[in-house]
Amino acid sequence: MRTRFAPAPTGYLHLGHIANALVVWGVARARGADVVLRIEDHDRQRCRPEYEAALLEDLEWLGFVPDVAPFDEFRRGPTPYRQSDNGPAYKAGVVTLRDHGHHVYACDCSRQQILARVGDPAARGERGDTGSDLRYDGFCRERGLLHGPGRGLRVVLPGGVERFDDLRLGHQSQEPLAECGDLLLRDRLGNWTYQFAVVVDDQGQGIDLVIRGEDLLDSTGRQLALARMLGRPTPPRFLHHALLRKPDGAKLSKADGDTGIRDLRARGVTREDFVGRAAWGLGLIPAVRPLPLEEAVALAGRLAR
Repeated sequence: MRTRFAPAPTGYLHLGHIANALVVWGVARARGADVVLRIEDHDRQRCRPEYEAALLEDLEWLGFVPDVAPFDEFRRGPTPYRQSDNGPAYKAGVVTLRDHGHHVYACDCSRQQILARVGDPAARGERGDTGSDLRYDGFCRERGLLHGPGRGLRVVLPGGVERFDDLRLGHQSQEPLAECGDLLLRDRLGNWTYQFAVVVDDQGQGIDLVIRGEDLLDSTGRQLALARMLGRPTPPRFLHHALLRKPDGAKLSKADGDTGIRDLRARGVTREDFVGRAAWGLGLIPAVRPLPLEEAVALAGRLAR
C-alpha cells in the first residue's frame, strides 16, 4: 500500500502541513503503507524554488522521512515526483482520455465570464487554483476551438453519483458533473490543474490511499470519475482529516505568519513543540504540550476506521 505527502511550495511550511504529515505517516505506519513525497508545484505563478528548498529542509528537521522519493532526489534535479517535471505524463493523460472516447475541448472562458453567465459567485464546483469554487456551464463544449495560448482544456464528466466510504467520515455520495460541470485539465496560463495532475500522479505512482484535509472532500467524486475515465481499474481509498483552526474557526493557511515553521524555529521553538501543537489541533491530545514525533505518529494512526 502507498500513500503520499504532497505539499505545494507556494509558501513556507506551517502547522497545517505538520498536522497533515502526522496523519499521513500515522495511518501509513498503522496500515503498513509506504509514504511517497510529492511536490505539487503545478501552479508555476505561485510556486518558488526557494519555498521547495525550505520545505525539504523543514521536513527533514522535523523527522518526516519519506519511504519513496527521498529529499536528495529533489535536490539532485528533475524527478517525476515533482509535478513541474512530470508534464509528459499529463499530456499522455489527455491522449488517454481522447482515446477512451471522452470529449476533451479547448476553452477560452475567463472566471469573470463564467460568473457573468452563472450569476452565483458562491456556486459549488470546480476547485480552481484561485482557491474558489465555480461550476462550469459548458459554454465552449461545442465551439470547436483549437487549443493554444490563452485557452484551457476541459473534459466532459459522466453524469451520475459517485459513492465512496471515507476511512474517517464514513459513506459519502457526490455528483461531479452537477457540482463542477466540465472539468478543467489545464488552465489558460498553461498550468495543469490540481484536479487532473493529482489523479494522473496517483495512478502512475501507485497511490492507493489518499490522506488529506476535509477541505478537499468535495474533490473526491470528480477525481474518482476522472481516474475511471483514465482507465484506473481500482480506485484509491480516501481519508479526510480535520483541519487546524484559528480561534474564529477559519482554517490555518500560509498567510498566517505566526504558524510558519521557519520563523518559529528561529525563535527557538523545538520539534516537539511543533508536533505537540499540531497533535492538539487534531484532537489527538487534550492540551498543548511538547510531544515526540513517534508518539504523535502512533496517536494519529488511530484516526482511520
